[in-house]
Formats: sequence, C-alpha cells, structure tokens
Amino acid sequence: MAKRHLHDNETTVDDWAFVDDEGTFKLDAPQRSSYLYFPLVNEAGIMSAITPKLHGDINASQHEFLTPPTAVEDLHNKRTARNFWVYEHGEGPWSAAGNSATQIPDERSDGVESVSMEGGLLYHEITRQNDERGLKAEITNFAPVRDDMVELMRVRVTNTGDDAKTITPTAAVPLYGRSADNIRDHRHVTSLLHETWTDEYGVLVSPTLSFDERGHTRNETTYGVLGTDADGTAPESFYPVVEDFIGEGGNLEWPEAVVEDLEGVPAGTEVDGYESLGGLRFSTTELDPGETAEYVVMQTVWDGDPDPATLVDRYGSSEAFAEELEACQAHWTEKSSAVAFDTGDDTFDQWMRWVTLQPVFRRLFGNSFLPYHDYGRGGRGWRDLWQDILSLLLTEPDNVTDLLYHNFAGVRFDGSNATIIGDEPGEFKADRNNIPRVWMDHGAWPWLTTRFYLDLSGDLEFLLRDQRYYKDLHVNRASEQDDAWSPAEGTELYTEDGEVYEGTVLEHLLVQHLTQFFNVGEHNVMRLEDADWNDAMDMAPERGESAAFTALYAWNMRDMSELLGDLQTELGVEEIEIAQEMETLLDTLGESVDYEDPEAKQARLDEYLDTWERTVSGETVAVSIEALAADLETKAAWCYEQLRDQEFIENEDGHQWFNGYYDDSGRRVEGDHENGVRMTLTGQVFTLMGEVATDEQADAIVDAADEYLYEPKMRGYRLNTDFEEVKTDLGRGFGFAFGHKENGAMFSHMAVMYANALYRRGKVEAGHKVLAGIYEQSKDFEVSRIYPGIPEYFNERGRGLYTFLTGSGSWLLLTTVTEVFGVTGELGDLLLEPKLLAEQFEDGEASVTCQFADRRLDVTYHNPAEADFGDYAISEVTLNGEAIAFERTDDGVVIDRDRVTALDSEAVHDLDVTLE
Repeated sequence: MAKRHLHDNETTVDDWAFVDDEGTFKLDAPQRSSYLYFPLVNEAGIMSAITPKLHGDINASQHEFLTPPTAVEDLHNKRTARNFWVYEHGEGPWSAAGNSATQIPDERSDGVESVSMEGGLLYHEITRQNDERGLKAEITNFAPVRDDMVELMRVRVTNTGDDAKTITPTAAVPLYGRSADNIRDHRHVTSLLHETWTDEYGVLVSPTLSFDERGHTRNETTYGVLGTDADGTAPESFYPVVEDFIGEGGNLEWPEAVVEDLEGVPAGTEVDGYESLGGLRFSTTELDPGETAEYVVMQTVWDGDPDPATLVDRYGSSEAFAEELEACQAHWTEKSSAVAFDTGDDTFDQWMRWVTLQPVFRRLFGNSFLPYHDYGRGGRGWRDLWQDILSLLLTEPDNVTDLLYHNFAGVRFDGSNATIIGDEPGEFKADRNNIPRVWMDHGAWPWLTTRFYLDLSGDLEFLLRDQRYYKDLHVNRASEQDDAWSPAEGTELYTEDGEVYEGTVLEHLLVQHLTQFFNVGEHNVMRLEDADWNDAMDMAPERGESAAFTALYAWNMRDMSELLGDLQTELGVEEIEIAQEMETLLDTLGESVDYEDPEAKQARLDEYLDTWERTVSGETVAVSIEALAADLETKAAWCYEQLRDQEFIENEDGHQWFNGYYDDSGRRVEGDHENGVRMTLTGQVFTLMGEVATDEQADAIVDAADEYLYEPKMRGYRLNTDFEEVKTDLGRGFGFAFGHKENGAMFSHMAVMYANALYRRGKVEAGHKVLAGIYEQSKDFEVSRIYPGIPEYFNERGRGLYTFLTGSGSWLLLTTVTEVFGVTGELGDLLLEPKLLAEQFEDGEASVTCQFADRRLDVTYHNPAEADFGDYAISEVTLNGEAIAFERTDDGVVIDRDRVTALDSEAVHDLDVTLE
C-alpha cells in the first residue's frame, strides 16, 4: 500500500526577532503556532512551561505538580491553563489569555484581537488587545531568583476605549496538587484526599496522603494560588472548587461563576474532597480611558508548612513584582553572558545566548518536566551528567570540580554504572524497578569530560583522588542479580573486611575502558548490549555490536595513555595503586590474551568478573606508569587497525564509510542492502573525531555523508538512511516513521558532534556547513516553529522538537568556543587555535568573550587581509594592549597559565590576536 503524505502546513507566520542585545525576542501572533512553549525555572526548584495562551504546567518534582501535568498534545487539547478573566459589566466576560469560548474561534484568523509574545531572560510576556471591546492585557510570568518555589504572574488590564469601563477581574488557575502518576491512575480518588481552604490572599490545598509507586504516605506538600492588586490588597472572594466555578454543564473556558458574575466564598472557607481551583475574584473597579489596573498572582509550592503571608509580603504588589523581575533578568543575563560572541551576525550572537542557557536548563530541569519531555520522571541520565559538564566548564566552572568528582561515585566495579540519578551531586539510587539495562557507551563519556577539565585546569592530581564505587542489585553488567543485596545495605561497594572500598578516579576510568575492551561480540567489536548513545538501538542485546563506540573507547585509551606520561613528567608519579582484581585486565601484569580471538577476550572479562562477588578484596597492586600506558596504547592500536581493516566499507557506487553496527542476527548493518544503501551518521563521528579514520578515509566519509545523509529541506544530516523495515533485531527506533527522532531525523546532537569531528580533522568548511545549517533551520520560524535555541531534532517537515533540554546545546557551545574560535586549554595553559572562515569576520574581526582560569577574556581575532582558514597563522598576541610571549604549536599558540592568573579576577581583559 502506497504511503499517503499530508501536505506541509502552509500557514504564513512572522519570524521572531531580537529587539535588544540581551537576547530578548518578540513574536507576533504566537498563538497561531502549535507546540510552542517557554521554560520558567529557578534554583529553588520550581519548574514551569508556559505557552502563548498560558497553558503548560507548574511543578516542583514528579510527585509535586501544582497544576495538571501537560504533555505536548495537552497544550492544545486541554482547558487547564492559567487564566485571567475580565468581566466587563454590560458586555460580559473576556479572557486576558484568550481562553474563552467566544475568543477561541478567532485565534487563527485576523480577527478583532492582536497578540504578541516577548521572551526575555527569563520571563514570558503576552500582550493581547481587543480593539472592539477597548481592552488590552499584558501578562508577564517568571520564576523569581529566590529560595521560593513560586511562579509569579502580573496582569495589567488597560482600557483602550473611549468610555469608562467597570470590570471585575478573576484569576483562575487549576490546582492539581499531586503526583503526575495520578493524572490517569486514581485521578478522582486522589482528589478525595484534598484538604482545600481559602486564606486572606488565596486558595491552598494540602492532600492528606500521597499516592504513587512508593505507596501511601503522609503528604507534607502544600500548593497555593495567592493574589493581590497593585497596592497589595487581597481578593474579595474565592472559588476553591472546580465544579462550583464552572457550574453544571460549564467548563473552564466558559465558567458559570464568571459568565454570571457570581460572588465567591470568603476567606476562611474549608472544603475537602474535590478538584481544587485557585480562583481569586478581585474587587470591582472602574477604569477610565487609558487607565490600567494591575494584579499579581503567586503560584507556589511549599515543602512543609505553608507561609502565605511571607510570600504576599515579598511579592504581592506592583513595586515588589517589578523589583523581582529586574533581579530575575539580571541573574539570567549574567548566566547567558558567561560566553558571548561577536561575529557580525547579531541574530546568531543573540541566538547563542539561548544555546548557552540550555545546559543550565538541563541542570535544573533534568530531562523532564517540559511538554515534549514526558518520558522522564526527573533527574538526568548518566550520559547527561557528563556531557552537560562540558559546557558548564565554560559557563558555570565554580562548582564543576566537585560535580565531576561526585559523578564517579556512580561507576560500578564491573565497568557499568548507576542509571537512577539523585537530585544531589553524587547521589545515585538503587534501581527501584528492577530493570537490568546497560548502555555500552556510558563508560566512554567520563574520560572526554575529565580530559576537557584537565586541559582547562591543569589539575592532574584530580586523577589521583579516591572515590567510592556504586553497588546495587545488578551485577556482572546487569546480566545477573545479587539476591542477597538489599537497599538497606546502601549503594557503596564494600571490601571483605566491611570497609567502603575506594579507588582513584583514574582507576574508575580504567575499569570503564578495560572491561569494555574485552566485552566484544563475534566480530571482535565491542558489544552493543542494551543500546549505545542512540537509545533506540535497543533490540540487539545478544549479538549486537557497536563499531561506532568501539572507536570512541579506542581513542580514549590512546589519549589516556598519552596523559599518563604527563602524570609522570608533571607530578613525578612513577606508579599507581590499582585494585588487585584489575590485574586480570592488564596484559602487562598477567598472561596476555590473543586480541584476534573474541571468545578469548570475552573469557578474560568473565575471569575478571569472577574475581569478586558482593565485595572486593580491598587489596591493591602497584603498576608502573610506563607499563600501564603501554598496555592502553597496545589495546588502542589494535582497535584502530581492526576498525580500519574490517569496518571501512565500500558500496557498489564507490562510496566509502565506516560500518557502525552489527545487528542481533550478527549481520553488518551498513552498506548496500536489498532495500537500498544503509548508512548511519553515528558510525562516522567517532572514527573521525579520534583519528581512527585516516585522512583519505575522512575525505571519503564526508563525500558519503553528503551523498546519503544530507537533507536540503532540513539543512542538515540525517541520523541514518531509510532502512525501509521495522528492524526488530536492532532497535525500536526503526519502528518510528522515517525522518522522526532516532530514525532518520536531523538529530542535532549527533550532527553537532559530526561538526566537532570535522573541525578537529581540519575540515572547517564541512564543519561550518553543519553548524550553519542547524542555525539557519532553527531560526527559520515559519518551518521550525521554535523559539531561539537548538532543538533535539528536526522532523521530516523541518519542525524542531524537544526544545530547550538537549545535549546538543552543550556540544554546540563547546564546538563553537573550542573549535570554531579555538579558545581552549592544554593541561592548564591557554591554547588558541582559531578555525574561522573569512565570512565569519566582520570588518576583519571576530570575537568571543569567555572564561579561562577564573578570568574573563575578550578574545578578538584580527584578520586584516580577510584570509580564509588555512591561509592565516597567529603572528602576535597582546593582553590589555601589551604584547605577550607564546609558544607556537602546529595550528596555534599556547600562552602560559600564569600569565592569565596574574590578571585581576574582577575585570574583563582584552586578548587581541593578529592573524597574518
């Protein structure tokens, strides 16, 4: 049966546009674009999403939703939005948010109402004007940078008509007050737990119990909606129950209480066992032409005893709201300015402000709590912990050392790691759901992140710090269970003597890589196990293999081997102590293994796993740095040669690239196939990045990717070609429609890593093509329909999906700073290796402002001849106008760290670099 494709949405829309140099943007008629939402968040723990019509939820955790949880389809299917009603006496009700039965039919047309959205750092403002009624509303929402879990909303209602108006305003915010699990599981029953009451300033609800997978426990969380007018005056009455507010046969878009102008209940009212509503009816007021009335609404969560009076005192007036908004903007402006670009393309420079914030959003939201991210239950995944630090080292470096160190406590002694991440640094939780799963790529990311940290800091002693290991039910890389283990024992690995075992950070890294080296399949490629970076490659646990990540592990081992020499020369370390059990994994200490024999390698891994069970001996052995480095280099070199010889393939058309995978039937995945050519982008990225691919092979990869993966309508590279089958012996991703998510979408994360790899290999024009395509696609609002920033992926129609929370933000920032602008480190010294094209200079200049060694540097490259990359070299460097010495490298220069640390830590310093 032929596939039938719907026509692309042909609605013409205006693009968003930046209106200042601090990332503020405006968009007209935002309500005409579906799936738009904006994040609001603070360090205290409030997490919100808000749409142009004020849909989206407010929560503090998976089990603490103030408003009903909303997945992306709920944004237009449900009526449970923040709403603010204006009852105009003599004319009837009007929703300042556009959520009324009379306004909704006109939302997609050029009707009587005009709507615009302003997005700033970090606030959301909607202006709605109805010229027929002579009313305008400006609604501003943000989360204050305080210790309160609260989202603030200010509503300004202006009479734009010629005559005086009498209005009665009403705020109406559904109060859900429980776990997201209850949206379908016992929705009504859990409403019976609600104890709801009206305070002088609002409505509060505190359920008696909490129902979720943890069991029935006493609830200690209170949810509230409070409000005042501009002067801090309380509402006159309240609507605490949904069914009373909407009336029989009514709904939240035409509620009886507003339509019929009915009085609410007074403060001090208690009502239990119903769905609650934060309904606040303010006093009737008269507005003269041009006059504005202002109201402040506080939507809040308390963990513990509620304190409405303090919140009202802190936020409940026009003056207080304005002060907090200014503080919020200042806070997020500082965050977004941690890295700043001046490229001559002002839109790009401002767009990168939002990209810079995306790793911060991921730190605060995790990978959950925004409408597209409805698969998470809070926190971040293991991979996220490490990749987000890549950018946090550039934007929030102050606490990264401890964060990095604590993450190693999640490594198991078998080379796998915890998969349930706690809220606090270094907090890992035992698997409550008893789901054994191992992502084979997880062990590779810690070294990439640690190496970047070492290059920026020079802190080689970090590798010698002791850290504990993680222990839970799962053993032998989740292939077996320790039935004797119980959560009461905690999640630390113990010695036979009952002591918590600790090994160096370096030992943790070695465990992750050495176990993986021996964990191969029948083609002598590292086993795919339950998936790699591509989570949807999850149906090949027995015979699946990942050549793509074999390349990354090999590169890591080679890099680690080289760095061990620096430990020796810089710190005088001649040998290190490692766990006695690890002797089995080092051929320099024991009987060597025939690397050509995959069964022998797997047997060696099994031998290691058999050297310990629930505990380890606690005994250590000394290994010389030279012997350890040689062992790692030997293993890496073998992988390099094997990948080049076995996995570099050529198809009938003469194109060549690396095969990335073997499926669960033991078949090579890529190359010519009866359904067409099969190629993955992932299989090329790490062979390029780690120089597994020779220069000739690298050229061939770029040609093949351009031929088979580049998609002009998405301005970028697909994750894979169309396999044209539901490939159940490889992964669920092939059940997705082609061009969506992990099956052939333009997946930003891997695309940016591809660009990073191209830059590393000196293929600057090809790398720039990748990054420029992502940028152009993202800012083409008529197609992408997203606010500024980089999404997780673009679908078959070019729409951006899963906005704000994506590891691609980290990699894009990292690549732009360290590869494009070439500002990075070399074991603590400052390394400058610019890879800018001539077109990226404006009037011969391009600059980036960033941090290095806790100093803020404004790095400006001067290219007076407007030479292209490859035709220029650094000839002079001045610091605050004074020429400074540097050491020349193959592609750039190195500046001694001491020269930077001698600078004033409070100032911004000019580093001017001349290219000739």
